[in-house]
Amino acid sequence: MRRPAKLVIATHNAGKLREIGELLAPLGVECVGAAELDLPEPEETGVTFVDNAELKARQAADLSGLPALADDSGLAADALHGNPGIFSARWAEDEDGKRDFRRAMERVWREVEAAGPEAGRDAHFACALSLAWPDGGIESFEGRIDGTLVWPPRGERGFGYDPIFVATGMDRTFGEIDPAEKHRISHRADAFRKLVAALGDPH
Repeated sequence: MRRPAKLVIATHNAGKLREIGELLAPLGVECVGAAELDLPEPEETGVTFVDNAELKARQAADLSGLPALADDSGLAADALHGNPGIFSARWAEDEDGKRDFRRAMERVWREVEAAGPEAGRDAHFACALSLAWPDGGIESFEGRIDGTLVWPPRGERGFGYDPIFVATGMDRTFGEIDPAEKHRISHRADAFRKLVAALGDPH
């Protein structure tokens, strides 16, 4: 698999852009965000994380003329039959389309509680990464981490649903742990390990 010298990160989410940039740093690839290039956000019409990641990566590669990397990720709660899943960002949107993840976390917890104690609190984060080329080539990688949901939210680090998710074997939420620790174990890190392996050792 070819290694790009410059890569468009197909996201307008500053937290996600920062995290992806840090995960890509060892490869020495120059990264530029979609917002910086004034690329539009496509409508996410896929039915899986891979569908949406590929859709975003293809559009960014087509419009920029550069290889593009897109991530689609989300929280899946067992008690909610895998929701919010691919709708994780949309659960955070208000009537004006602005995202408020405190509101989204409250909705998740409210619906999990409504499902009853027998439904449990198990959940996982899933991530799909798609690397698209202007010539139409594309490859996707998936990652996952399991854990449980907690309430109230804890920690100011991370972003999205991180403050209510505790990974299996840990006692702190993704909102409480050091970003470097999260980068070692997260769903995104799992997918990135597969991407990096496909791109080959930079040394």
